[in-house]
Amino acid sequence: MFVIIDMRELNMRSIDLNLLVVLDALLEERQVTGAAKRLEMSQPAVSRALQRLRDLFDDPLLVRGEDGYDLSARARYLQPTLKTVLSGVNQMVAPMSFDPARATETVRIGCLDLEAALYLPGVMEQLRERAPGMGLEIQSKPGDYFVSLANGEMHLALSGQEPAFATDQFHRVQIDSTYSLCVMGADNPLAQGELTLERYLQATHGFVSISGKGPAILDIHLRQLGYQRRVAARLASFFNVPDFCEHTDLLFALPARLAERLCQRHRLVAHPLPKEIPQPVINFYLYWHARHHQDPMHRWIRNLIIEAQQQREH
Repeated sequence: MFVIIDMRELNMRSIDLNLLVVLDALLEERQVTGAAKRLEMSQPAVSRALQRLRDLFDDPLLVRGEDGYDLSARARYLQPTLKTVLSGVNQMVAPMSFDPARATETVRIGCLDLEAALYLPGVMEQLRERAPGMGLEIQSKPGDYFVSLANGEMHLALSGQEPAFATDQFHRVQIDSTYSLCVMGADNPLAQGELTLERYLQATHGFVSISGKGPAILDIHLRQLGYQRRVAARLASFFNVPDFCEHTDLLFALPARLAERLCQRHRLVAHPLPKEIPQPVINFYLYWHARHHQDPMHRWIRNLIIEAQQQREH
């Protein structure tokens, strides 16, 4: 059997690495003018580079749309890989060293307000002390943080979820493991005595839904057991819980780390869930993309987060 090989795939010496830098700017700016300004090149030079790129990939890359230019399907496919390649080249030629005292980078971390409040305050304290020129940008808008990691939009993600794609692209380390507690106002009659399954099912409940869609995981477990609870409130943030249950009869099931913290600051009481309800362990992980795995700055900030968590536990 004969295999036909496209010689363009093998002739790597004919590929100008500078073209990939131009391609990255073109895909980001989606126009020749913006790319030329960003690269400090003339528009004719960028136009010629775009034509060479079109010949190289046998694809238009930029196509006219309703509001100017848009990316072709091939360009959208290339963009995340291109960022990985360019990041790898930068790491390859950059000196493998990092001085926190002189660093000026901004670390971008994706996480919900829950993870930010539980695991990042200590990190900020250490950052101000050991790397005062560095910044911390927390992106708490709900979304797929793994896509943002893959696209290079974030350095790190704190999450209890797992990636649904390209799991071999991500590294992770577990930073915490917890369970759920039932939180209620101190004046709630259920705050006194054992929270039995009967009392729990007769109560009125609230829950936090970051996505705003579907039932709570706890309700799914209850239905599997043949039980159903009455839900009167669905919130978008864990930190609104005290406002909704401190002076009402509502109950909320929250991660124990957060429940204990809220009980210290508000007139709330936490009880274990009834023993009949399954108690899955809640794991939180620190994720990063493979492109940053060997980066000295990245390794330093990862260790800082891990150390801050270890100090909090002790």
